[in-house]
Amino acid sequence: MSLKILIAPDSFKESMSASRVAECLKAGIEAALPGVSAITLPVTDGGEGFLDAMVNGTEGYVKPVKAHDALMRSLTAEIGFSADGNTAFIEMARASGLELIRTEERNPLITTTFGTGEMMLSAIRAGCKRIIMGIGGSATNDGGAGMAQALGVRLLDDSDNELPPGGGSLSRLHSIDISGIFPVIPEILVACDVTNPLTGNSGASAVYGPQKGATSDLVATLDWCLAHYASVVRDKLGKEVENFPGAGAAGGLGAGLMAFCNANLTSGFRLFADITGLEEKIAATDIIITGEGKMDSQTLQGKAPFGVAQLAVKHGKPVIGVAGTLGKDSEKLYNHGFSLLLSIINKPMSLEEALKNAPELVRDTGLRIGKILNIIM
Repeated sequence: MSLKILIAPDSFKESMSASRVAECLKAGIEAALPGVSAITLPVTDGGEGFLDAMVNGTEGYVKPVKAHDALMRSLTAEIGFSADGNTAFIEMARASGLELIRTEERNPLITTTFGTGEMMLSAIRAGCKRIIMGIGGSATNDGGAGMAQALGVRLLDDSDNELPPGGGSLSRLHSIDISGIFPVIPEILVACDVTNPLTGNSGASAVYGPQKGATSDLVATLDWCLAHYASVVRDKLGKEVENFPGAGAAGGLGAGLMAFCNANLTSGFRLFADITGLEEKIAATDIIITGEGKMDSQTLQGKAPFGVAQLAVKHGKPVIGVAGTLGKDSEKLYNHGFSLLLSIINKPMSLEEALKNAPELVRDTGLRIGKILNIIM
């Protein structure tokens, strides 16, 4: 029989992009099953690898643009476009990401989303009618203030001076002047799978601040700054963003995008699935392979491989899950659409060794899958 395989993994964080994982799995499968029909569709839920997955899934293209990182250093980032150019894809971490900042440099008092706004401006000036943004992996805690400033918003203190970059300066915010904002802001959809509000114990500062360099005292300061920022947005713009689910995503960028761009926050995976026609591709396939760096009970909390499995279940398709590590309670995935779970680790090895040899290990796992499938063909 002619077996149709869809290879749709998420990225293996700190190791391999979703595209690379898919390519290696395909190479292994084809080595075991020459002539098999295997297509790749790297998936995303809005985090790392968002840009590549969206461009790949829409047969689009990438364009380099000038921007600044979270410490206002010049860099060349990339934005993506659908094949027709009407939709732009922006991964905020390409400019404002944590991985671009060395550990000793991380300071959410001064890091800014200005570069994210610059990428948005480049997309708008290129003529897109819609922007779809993934906001995972940020180095910032400025509520999207820098993004707004890049778009032309003036954030002023009580002496009408422009606020400097960073979440710390928001304590001095007195007024907001939106008269200079870029005149045409297209529809903006934000891939956001977290429900954190802007402030409080579940807010941006408390939950994500420490990984961005915030001490416990600094977390309290940053939280107060964001609360003050939200109150000024409420008073001057008439918009309530502080307690909106997802407002705290990316250090409050979710709140800023809603306040200044009327953005809509939605499920990253569902957004990806709708735009790329993932469900239709699953329906036309015999076997689906998905995965991520670590698969465990947390995978069930709306992560991309779980979304793939749920669509596969809907159409009665078997799903193979591939992971760098199968963690605690991973067997629970068998009750939610997964037919087989495989770790790429094939012998005792250190984490460093596994990361170094990940492409080869993933390819070997693809070979194993091909050999298993050969038995049933």
